Order: sequence, then C-alpha cells, then structure tokens
Amino acid sequence: MRHTFFCIDGHTAGNPVRLVAGGAPLLKGANMSERRQDFLARFDWIRTGLCFEPRGHDMMSGGFLYPPCKEGSDVGILFIETSGCLPMCGHGTIGIITFALEHGLISPAQTGRIRAEVPAGEIDISYEMENGRVTSVRITNVASYVAAKGIKIDVEGIGPLSIDVAYGGNYYAIVEPQGRYTGLDDLTASEILTLSPKIRSAVREQFTPVHPLDPTITGLSHVLWADVPKGDGASARNAVFYGDKAIDRSPCGTGTSARMAHLADKGLLDTGESFVHESYIQSRFIGRIEEKTMLGDIPAIIPSVEGTAYNTGLNTVWIDSSDPFWKGFQVT
Repeated sequence: MRHTFFCIDGHTAGNPVRLVAGGAPLLKGANMSERRQDFLARFDWIRTGLCFEPRGHDMMSGGFLYPPCKEGSDVGILFIETSGCLPMCGHGTIGIITFALEHGLISPAQTGRIRAEVPAGEIDISYEMENGRVTSVRITNVASYVAAKGIKIDVEGIGPLSIDVAYGGNYYAIVEPQGRYTGLDDLTASEILTLSPKIRSAVREQFTPVHPLDPTITGLSHVLWADVPKGDGASARNAVFYGDKAIDRSPCGTGTSARMAHLADKGLLDTGESFVHESYIQSRFIGRIEEKTMLGDIPAIIPSVEGTAYNTGLNTVWIDSSDPFWKGFQVT
C-alpha cells in the first residue's frame, strides 16, 4: 500500500522542519498528550519513514497540524523527529507555525496570536507578518525547571563531569565548561557526536526524570553543551545533541528554555532579561523569562523563545510498503 504525504520543507535557524500538511493519521485522545501516545502505539512507522533515511536524515524533524481539543485554542501540533515523538519542539513550532500561516493552513481567531496545544501542554504564540511572509515567531513555552543538580559522572574522553538536568519541554543534561571541557571551540562536531551519547547514558544510569504533572513525559533525551557567546550581542552559546547522531543547527527552543530555567535557578538570569542564545553554527534565538511560577511544588519559570523560519520547498513523499526501506533506516 502506498501512503502519500504532502510536506512543506524548510528550516528554523538552520535546523530542518518538515510540516506534513497532508496525510496525518486520525488519532484518538482527549488532548495532544493522549494523541501522542496513540501515534506512538499505532503510527510510529510514519515518523521513521519520514525522518530516517532514505526520505530523511539524522537531523530531520517536523510535525503535523491537528484540530485543537479545547475551546479557545487555534491548533494542535504533534512533533516527529529522529529521536522520537517529542512532547515539545521549539524550533519545530517556529517552523510549523511559519509554514502554516504562509500557506493558509491555519486562521487564528486573533491576528498575530495563536493558542496551540502540544503534548507537553498549551503554549501561546505571537507572530509578525509582512507581505505574506512571517518575519518572526515568539513561543511562550510550557513551565520549565531544574530537575536535578550535581550528578557526578566519569566519561572516557572528557573526564569527570558534574551534570545538571533541566526541563524546557524535553529533558536536558547540561554540560557547563569544567575540567577537560573548556568550550565548544575545543570540540569538533565528531567529538560531540561521540561523547554526547556516553554522557547521556551515564546520566540515565543515575537519574530518570519524570514530569511532575504528566508521567508520560519522562526520560533524558538531549545533551546541551553550554559555552560563552562567540558573536557580539549574544548571551551564551550551545550545541545540543539529540537522537543518535544529531547536533541541533538551531539554538534549540526547548533547550533554550531549559537553559534559562537553569540560569534562573543559579540566580544568573532574571525575569524580563533578554537571553540571546547562539547555536553551534551561530544562528540565534532570543529568549526571555516571562514570569516565575510553580510546577506543583517545584519552582519554575515561564520562558519565551523568538526565532525565524524559512520555507525551502514543497515535497510529496511516498511511503510504499513494497519498498524494502518503507519504514526508513539508520546507519550506525
């Protein structure tokens, strides 16, 4: 059987986004978290088929638009990428909203503002358009917090490390400069790809984060290498590892949210302060702590992240069960 998917391809700050504008499966669930579980149980072959080779690559990510579950919301978003069906994806949201608006796929109740439902919760989005082009998107993200501090690991090739874990829609092991890690300029991309899985595995052996309000959001998925900024006007720099072999080309939206929660916990970033985050390739997001809050009994922040996405083309993708690689593959 041949399944056809109509895609809008592009990137946010250099990292790919594939909006699947046609071919999304019908999902069961009263909210996007339940729909995510249904997708994983019945349709994960769509994710692997669209994101893995030969139709995708190690960095591929994207998502689907769905009708919202709640009155007052404009749209639901389900995310897919090589690492899984994420609870939240910041660069993906910026790209998906940009492409959807530019192609007339969503019509917000209020111009310039969108209320979106994602598996991690509800997010508010503001955007600016000029001559039919979306020039910026700002996400007010889900509550973000520090989940663990001072996890001691010893990884071959980088030495002893003290790791904090923070949540910004996904869970991040944050590696700050210490010991033999003196900064990103001293690591090649191949070294980041080699060391990051080892760090993630070592932290996973000691700690499994679970969201205090949604137990389906669990597990450490990303590694954020933190560093000082490289360009003028930036606040910090990072390289985010995800999946099996991917370095985020963007500054990472949920990673930026997690890092802001981390810095706020240290007393190094306050409400209302601009946080200009550079990526590994020096593209930028503009973050800000909108307010401080509580996530259950855990201190948290409400972060926002602003960025810009670019459409690079339209793509009709077939997944045909007669193809030996219809589910996609990865080379390890």
